[in-house]
Amino acid sequence: MPAIENAETVVFRARQLLESAKTFGIRIVVSEQYPQGLGSTVSELRSFIPSDVPVLAKKSFSVCGAESLYNEIEKSPTSKIVLCGVETHICVQQSAFDLLAMGREIVLVTDASGSRSSNNNEIALRRMESAGISLSTTESVMFEWCTTAESPHFKTVSRLAKELM
Repeated sequence: MPAIENAETVVFRARQLLESAKTFGIRIVVSEQYPQGLGSTVSELRSFIPSDVPVLAKKSFSVCGAESLYNEIEKSPTSKIVLCGVETHICVQQSAFDLLAMGREIVLVTDASGSRSSNNNEIALRRMESAGISLSTTESVMFEWCTTAESPHFKTVSRLAKELM
């Protein structure tokens, strides 16, 4: 994470997304790219990952290249996958393309994803969008999950949306 441009924002938004997903009971799958060499999930996020969610290590850039992750994704009854992470132009992009090829609808949360350079990030976002992957933001996704101000979770989502870094 120290090498990721705007890392503080990426971590902050990913944490908001995790909290919101837990609030709505949305299934969470977490991967780490070669944690022995690159390090594990940052502590700021680790504490928001539910204890029953395994954090699965991988060496393939795409989550679909790791059998344990592929199996976790295959278990999901939904066709829509909300995706975020680092690095946008490598692991996130290859995962998005492979998930799209599996027939999944992908929503990439741009402010909860990042790369070491803005150029790598921007080109990856453009490539993914042109391939049919939807781009969104943390706040938009949270309110999509909420659907109405009458939701019992509206106050939680509203609180998260108003948080300042």
